[in-house]
Amino acid sequence: MDFPLLPLMAFVAIVAMIPLALWLLRRSGLAGTGQAGLLRTVASLALSPTQKVVVVELGQGSAARWLVLGVSAENLSTLATLDTPLALPADAPGAASDAPASTAAQLINRWRLNAGKGPHDPA
Repeated sequence: MDFPLLPLMAFVAIVAMIPLALWLLRRSGLAGTGQAGLLRTVASLALSPTQKVVVVELGQGSAARWLVLGVSAENLSTLATLDTPLALPADAPGAASDAPASTAAQLINRWRLNAGKGPHDPA
């Protein structure tokens, strides 16, 4: 008994399994995104439904830099650049659960203090 369509059906089944396998890899996290760890979101604070402040870490270790970005629907602007990331004290209230929100609040307060100083005022 010879089935001439069997090789064609096997080919179609294999081709149909490729997108399924790619979807499973993406969902499982096994498929890497390229340069792992070079860019990560540290904190995000929503100011309004269309505006937020985002802290992004570039690099790793001692070479890491933090960018404080203002994000809106139309614009992306750099609010501050920090050479050394801020560290939250371990005994701070809510350090584990509120770490991103409190870090963003610290950065906003630091930016507001620096924005109020003139160009010739001491730091």
